[in-house]
Amino acid sequence: MASDLEAKAKEAFVEDHFELAVDLLSQAIHLEPNKAEFYADRAQANIKLNNFTEAVADANKAIELNPSLPKAYLRKGTACMKLEEYETAKAALEVGASLSPDNSRFATLIKECDKLIAEESYTPPIIEEKATTEDVTPKDVQQQDDLLEKPTVTVTKPKYRHEFYQKHDQVVVTIFAKKIPKESITVDFGEQILSVSINVTGEDTYVFQPRLFGKIIPSNCQYEVLSTKIEIRLAKAEPIHWTSLEFTRDIVVQQRVNASSVTGSQRPSYPSSKQTRDWDKIEAQVKKEEKDEKLDGDAALNKFFREIYQDADEDTRRAMKKSFVESNGTVLSTNWKEVGTKKVEGSPPDGMELKKWEY
Repeated sequence: MASDLEAKAKEAFVEDHFELAVDLLSQAIHLEPNKAEFYADRAQANIKLNNFTEAVADANKAIELNPSLPKAYLRKGTACMKLEEYETAKAALEVGASLSPDNSRFATLIKECDKLIAEESYTPPIIEEKATTEDVTPKDVQQQDDLLEKPTVTVTKPKYRHEFYQKHDQVVVTIFAKKIPKESITVDFGEQILSVSINVTGEDTYVFQPRLFGKIIPSNCQYEVLSTKIEIRLAKAEPIHWTSLEFTRDIVVQQRVNASSVTGSQRPSYPSSKQTRDWDKIEAQVKKEEKDEKLDGDAALNKFFREIYQDADEDTRRAMKKSFVESNGTVLSTNWKEVGTKKVEGSPPDGMELKKWEY
């Protein structure tokens, strides 16, 4: 029974057998997946094992199941502090303190968060990209080392393929998961962590919890569940270029965009000896001219097919490519179910004959 497993897990925890405690609690969760206490207790064991992202995920699940459970907020706050996400930690601890009859532990951690947030607000000098070894002092190097001394996070091996691209103010992460019900997907944002879990009945839970390259603004982040993928938009806290999606311990000179020239959705401006041009305005004008351009004959037809292909999903694009190539340009189908299982034969216009070229 789940209660027996819970008791054994508590014994293992007291004896510092934290991995065994996690295993026993995982078995208990399998039997009773809606009991918040199991997730909160497993979060505590994960904290002891330095599995901080897993601990945050467990605490979030416990809060989802029981929003009035003080220890779930304590676990989340503790794990987020270890991940140096002090704002997120403080928010969780304040909620927990309002629910707990004895909030002394919460008060101590909240005070520590305030201190760390104040220290973090100090911005050290940024090393310019063209700096030479003579320009960088040992003190500067030590400051960079201190900033990069953060815990290494173990991430569950992904089951779904993912990729990302970025703009100056946001990072777009795509997880290619087809036909997943929206209610089976949970996405949480922290100061420098993305947590995605997909829980489909009959399958192992997929967990993707990368420690991000840079900090984000959780309140401005959003995601959308589509038929073939999950698209997540992360709002950058700073307009810097991410050399990877996940945090790295390698020393990287962060390329900053001139913040004074970036407002809203504007793009950064770059210095030039020539007269400054409004590239956003030029791009918008070109797109408008392309859209309003009136074409005739084959040019109009080609434009029509390009627009279909550009806005199509993956299956439609595959169908268009396969049918066009196999029919030697005489058939263009958008129905993958129709053309995906057979070879598409050529179909020349009336009065014309299809001939195969021989080399």
